[in-house]
Amino acid sequence: MKERRILKNKLFLYMTEFFSGMSVMAVELGASRLLAPYFSSSQIVWTIIIGTIMIAMALGNIFGGRSADKNPDPDRLYLRVLLAAVWIALIPLVGKYVIAAVTAVLALFVKTNFLVWAAFAACMILFVFPLLLLGTVTPSLVKYTVDSLDDSGKTVGALGALNTIGSIIGTFMPTFVTIPAVGTSATFLIFAGILLALCAVYFFSGRVKPAQVTAGIVVFVLCCVFGSGSSFAFWDGDVVLEDESIYNYLQVKETDESVTLSTNVMFGVQSIMMKSDELTGMYYDYALAALPMAGIAEQSAAEVLILGMGTGTYATQSLRYYPNLSFEGVEIDEKIAALAHEYFALPETVEITTYDGRAYLDATDKTYDVIMVDAYQDITIPFQMSSVEFFTLVYDHLRPGGVMVVNMNMYSGDAGSINEYLSDTIASVFDEVYTVNVSGNTNCELFAVAGEGGAAAFESTRAEIENTELAEMMQRVADGLTAYDGGNCIFTDDKAPVELLGMRAIDEIIGDELTSIRGIYSEQGIDGLLQLLG
Repeated sequence: MKERRILKNKLFLYMTEFFSGMSVMAVELGASRLLAPYFSSSQIVWTIIIGTIMIAMALGNIFGGRSADKNPDPDRLYLRVLLAAVWIALIPLVGKYVIAAVTAVLALFVKTNFLVWAAFAACMILFVFPLLLLGTVTPSLVKYTVDSLDDSGKTVGALGALNTIGSIIGTFMPTFVTIPAVGTSATFLIFAGILLALCAVYFFSGRVKPAQVTAGIVVFVLCCVFGSGSSFAFWDGDVVLEDESIYNYLQVKETDESVTLSTNVMFGVQSIMMKSDELTGMYYDYALAALPMAGIAEQSAAEVLILGMGTGTYATQSLRYYPNLSFEGVEIDEKIAALAHEYFALPETVEITTYDGRAYLDATDKTYDVIMVDAYQDITIPFQMSSVEFFTLVYDHLRPGGVMVVNMNMYSGDAGSINEYLSDTIASVFDEVYTVNVSGNTNCELFAVAGEGGAAAFESTRAEIENTELAEMMQRVADGLTAYDGGNCIFTDDKAPVELLGMRAIDEIIGDELTSIRGIYSEQGIDGLLQLLG
């Protein structure tokens, strides 16, 4: 075994344990943010990430222990850490393309649970190898640091404590410091740089300086230059802003007709502003029916609360037709709220509170004429805002005859679907419930009335609407409006499997889309797919 001066003091070995533990957790948090724009940030995706990383660490522990027994040369360990550092540094540069390639390949063959398999495959390719290498650190360091059986317990305990402390720091730093401040790509590079610096100090402390260290430094510099600025949606030329917050990946996209906000590059639009004074063609148009259903006329003064404000599409559009409304918005993501005025022309008179929607209702005694619940993003549905306890809280904050409108952005009608659970849960609380399917997409709007006579109020109030465009939209709602009779599928705070049901619904949506893609591939091959992308 080559003797290096730096190993005469165990402090450096302890530092290695500390920084490797910190980097493992930082990569895990970074993995969730890298995957979220493509596969969502649901509990299911988190489960895949955690499970995959645990597999990698377990294999690394086994390999590291055997390797240390067979050839106890610290150079081998630090070369593995060096390789892990280079791999992690490459993730910002190639990760997005790997995810896109995996998704494209699986789209041709996987017919069920597409997001699960795609996320799992991406995790296996991108993260298993470097974390397996980092998993070899602890058993290897035990071999190098334990001098005798008399102090083995003390030494192993110190290594475990340092690994845990490093993991704690590696958990908090990406979430609260590096990702919001400099982004996911830079976060990977920061922790890769820490590991690389550790290896450089080790190898440059002795006479033997392997060429791999210099090569690793060169690759790291190239990754810093070319890997930190690439777009998540690298194929889309209409993106004007990409940013990250504590909660979300944020993408603002502008075309000649509109400006949109999305928290996912593969599916879903969370907010939209039409550049002309026209309806959006989305569920916001249907949600306007909550106002006449609550007996609010075009010139009436009324108070509306939006839980899940986004950038204020519903408020902006409602004020166009109902200028005397007073709006309050609750948005948990401060960066999304900031985009409302900069890109989406939300009037300054609309107040936005940065808070969790349910916690906001708990903290206020105020009541409203209309409450919109728009906190569901594809399969990312907060369970605490889908339970009977939550909807009871909403009911208590509505005035008599007030209306709650909920956007359910999944397929509806299937037995045991997430829409059935949400609808049954709401119907168990409210006096009247109505639904209408949004034309042209998978959304369904639900209207729940705190009292009786909602349908009659809607008919009488909409008959007085003077704006032609609004009147036609309300007629469209009236044509599809259906009274909903509740069943026994109830979400509670104790049991609300929203992630599993949401994944089932989104899988059905994606499956329908992929059927057409597979048809093109089977008939026209790769050329047909390239023409589709073009």
